[in-house]
Amino acid sequence: MRIVCLDMEGVLVPEIWIEFAERAGIPALRRTTRDEPDYDKLMTFRLEQLRQHNLGLPDIQKVIAEMGPMPGAREFLDELRERYQLVILSDTFYEFAHPLMRQLGWPTLFCHSLETDARGFVTDYHLRMPNQKKEAVRRLKELNFKTVAAGDSYNDTAMLGEADGGILFCPPENVIREFPQFPVVRDYAALRAEIDAAFARTVS
Repeated sequence: MRIVCLDMEGVLVPEIWIEFAERAGIPALRRTTRDEPDYDKLMTFRLEQLRQHNLGLPDIQKVIAEMGPMPGAREFLDELRERYQLVILSDTFYEFAHPLMRQLGWPTLFCHSLETDARGFVTDYHLRMPNQKKEAVRRLKELNFKTVAAGDSYNDTAMLGEADGGILFCPPENVIREFPQFPVVRDYAALRAEIDAAFARTVS
C-alpha cells in the first residue's frame, strides 16, 4: 500500500505564473513559492497585480491552454502508476489545471479554487484546507499507506517532512540550503530511482 505524492508546478508542468508573467509583460508576477514561503502573502500580491493590470481568469487560462507538461512528464507518470498509487498535491487552482491534467492522463489532483466576478476578474481564492499538502499526506498515512513525496519549493517542504520519504526535484539553491535533510534530484530517471529507494527504506 504505497502512494507517491507529487507537486505539480515545477515538477510536472512549468510554473504557470512565470509563464503568464512573461507573456503578459509583468515581471512582478514571476514571484512564486520558490521565492515566498508565505502563500497568503504571495496570492494577495498576485491578485493585486491582476487588478492593477486589468487582467482576469480568461487571460490566464488562454496562456495555460498553450502550455504543456515538461518533456517526459507524461511517460514518467505512466510508468510510476504501474507500480504505485499517485496523487498530485498542488497549490494551483482547479480553474487553471484542467487542460494540463488532460495532457498528463488525468491523475488525481487535490488543489484549491478561485472566485471570479461576472466579468471574469479574480476576486478571491479559497484554500481546500490550510496546509493541505502536509495534511493530505498525514491522512494517507492514517489509512496505512506508505508515502513518498516530491516537490521543488518552500510550500512542499512540510509535505516532504510528513511523508515517509521526501525528495526535492530541481529546487532552487535557497531551498536546498534551508532543507539539507532532503535528497535532491534533477531529472525523472533520478526521481524514480529515489522514489523506489525511499519505499525500500520504509520496509527495511
